[in-house]
Amino acid sequence: MPLDGDPGRRPGRSRRRRLSVTAMVVLPLLGLGACSTPLPTADPEPVPAVAPPAVSVAQAQRVLDAVAEVVAAGDAAGDAATLAPRLEGPALAIRTAEYVRNTANAGTRPPTVLPFDEQALLVPETDTWPRTQLVVTEQPADLQAPRVLVLRQASPRDPYKLWGWARLLPSVETPATAAPEEGSPTLPPDAEGLLMTPRDAVAQYTDVLANGDVSSYVGSFAPDSFRSAIEAERGAVVTQLADAATLTQTYAPVSDPVVTLGTVDGGAIVVSEIATTSTVTLPEAGGTITVEPFYSALAGGATTAGTSLTRTFSGVVVMYVPPADSGAQVQVLAGEQSVTGASAQ
Repeated sequence: MPLDGDPGRRPGRSRRRRLSVTAMVVLPLLGLGACSTPLPTADPEPVPAVAPPAVSVAQAQRVLDAVAEVVAAGDAAGDAATLAPRLEGPALAIRTAEYVRNTANAGTRPPTVLPFDEQALLVPETDTWPRTQLVVTEQPADLQAPRVLVLRQASPRDPYKLWGWARLLPSVETPATAAPEEGSPTLPPDAEGLLMTPRDAVAQYTDVLANGDVSSYVGSFAPDSFRSAIEAERGAVVTQLADAATLTQTYAPVSDPVVTLGTVDGGAIVVSEIATTSTVTLPEAGGTITVEPFYSALAGGATTAGTSLTRTFSGVVVMYVPPADSGAQVQVLAGEQSVTGASAQ
């Protein structure tokens, strides 16, 4: 598989491995006469029973270095246009909105500090594209939670890009996966043999986010702090609004999971993007909602709303779906969401 195109490394990076490259010598074809000695029969190496890992450990480290350099340059300039070579999907949307937020708040709200020193790699075992790998980072110096970075390569000639990130939740136990030198099997969205398919796991979890304990699916999911934080924030907004306005929130998968990797115990780690829409609506005409500078910038400069204010969030969830016969619940391992859009009416 082709190496990622950026050889750069960040100074101060811990743990380095050297990539050994064996030179191949190509011999020229020789003309053979009619009476030449018969050539020996070729004895090729057997084809592996499974596909090799999609990326080596050394390649994964180079990818992290290249992404980190682009993010650092974009953060220094506050310019989202510089991110496109190495960011996409929710990562690009969230980082772009963070630059808007920082500008709207006179530089007092800098973007999220992302760590890029890895403590674990989850590499797919595949010979097709797109390819997605997961990186569990070291804990940052500011003692924030480690992140799960999601990196994708769209085609053989494209570089890996940071597709998204999520905070590793406290006290979670990450299931065992294959060593990065071997690679983990990739599973389809409708994979069987699990407590539920990866596609259903994400759809049912968004229903739990929306409806809490009254969701018909709540029993299939272990409690998690990502859900608790969303419920707490929603409750605080409702309390603040009192009778002055109403809050409506919806949650939905953006598409099928971006990747599903099999675990050693027969379960799966599922990564997906979820979209949240949060709308504050005035009960009757005549009132106004003050739009804070960040949301105003996202909403095209509107400073007040006479009917409603809508915020949209981009989010990434990483969950473990156990085998069907395990008796275990689905466990959310990491999650993060951030405002990426707003509109005022």
